[in-house]
Formats: sequence, structure tokens, C-alpha cells
Amino acid sequence: MSKIITISREFGSGGRELGRCLAKKLGYAYYDKEIVQAIADKTKLSEEYVNSIVEKRPFSMFPIHTGSSFQMMTNPIDDQNQMIFREQCNILKDMAEKSDCVIVGRCADYILSEKQPLRVFVYADMDYKIKRCLGNQGEEEALNTKEIKKKIQSLDRQRSQYYMFFSGQKWGDKECYDLCINMSNINMDDAVAAIAALV
Repeated sequence: MSKIITISREFGSGGRELGRCLAKKLGYAYYDKEIVQAIADKTKLSEEYVNSIVEKRPFSMFPIHTGSSFQMMTNPIDDQNQMIFREQCNILKDMAEKSDCVIVGRCADYILSEKQPLRVFVYADMDYKIKRCLGNQGEEEALNTKEIKKKIQSLDRQRSQYYMFFSGQKWGDKECYDLCINMSNINMDDAVAAIAALV
């Protein structure tokens, strides 16, 4: 059976970089934006469109759960959300079967729960996240501290709602993860080495 590590992360916490560095150190496959591309290919929807909704709570009155078929009425938006999530489940399961891997986001910890992945949640203090986002800004963004804080709060809220909507579980709740790591005062290399040693 493949070894699987799932990384859930607050925006700006460094979770994506940690996942990429961890995969490199362990020699595992790394999946992140590749998942969105694969969903777009399967559904024939644009990658930009899939990316715009893949971590946002769908606009529906009812939650969508894997394998659930109950539906009050047909709604094209709900149908599309279900299709995208179904494809996401299938793609993640296929990726997990191929080789040892690190998967960032996309409810992977929930979708792949039967495969018993090492579930990691990466978070950080707001000051750390703001500083990290300021350092990673492209020239086209140039947001100030207040705008970045608002963006972080908005994206984390969307991720939380998305996770709750599809899994019925609370995003960031320690009971949903095997390891929660606060990156605020931890060197990235040290964090990677510690998790690699645990694996």
C-alpha cells in the first residue's frame, strides 16, 4: 500500500512549501495544482473555472457527501459541484494508488481516510502569515498589510466552509489530524526533517 501524506493548511502558513519540500526529501510524488488540471481535463471545464470553485463552499442549501444521491430538486450549479467533487475524489484515489505521495488541500485527508494517510494541518500566527505573504507578492499584486490580512481571513473562511460542506468535519480541528504544526517559530527545514523522521 502506498504511503500517503495529506497537507491541509491555512493561507500564508507555508503549508504548500512544506508539502513540496517534504515530498522532495522523501522521494514521494507531489500533488497540488496538478489536481485542478486533472479535474479540468476530466470534466472539460476550464482550469480557471475549476480552480475558482475547488476550495469554496458551493452555493447550495444542502451539503454534498460522497456517495449521497438524495436531492430535493435539480439545480445545474449543484450538479456541477457534485460532478467536480466526484472527479476530485476519483483523481485523488487514483493518485494515491500510483505511488507514495504528498497531497496538498482538496479534502484529501477526508477523501482518502480509508487509506489511513498521515494527516497534517499547518497553521501560523497572523503576523507570520502576513509577513510571508508580503514577501511572496508578485509585482502585479502590491497589497498592503490590511488588504493581505483581509485576503488571508477570506481564503481561510472559504477553505473552512468548503471542508465542512463536503466532509461534515471542522477544518483545523485537531481531532481530524494526526499532526498539527504551527510554523510561526519553526524553521522550514527543521519542520520538514521532523515530519520525514516521523514518517
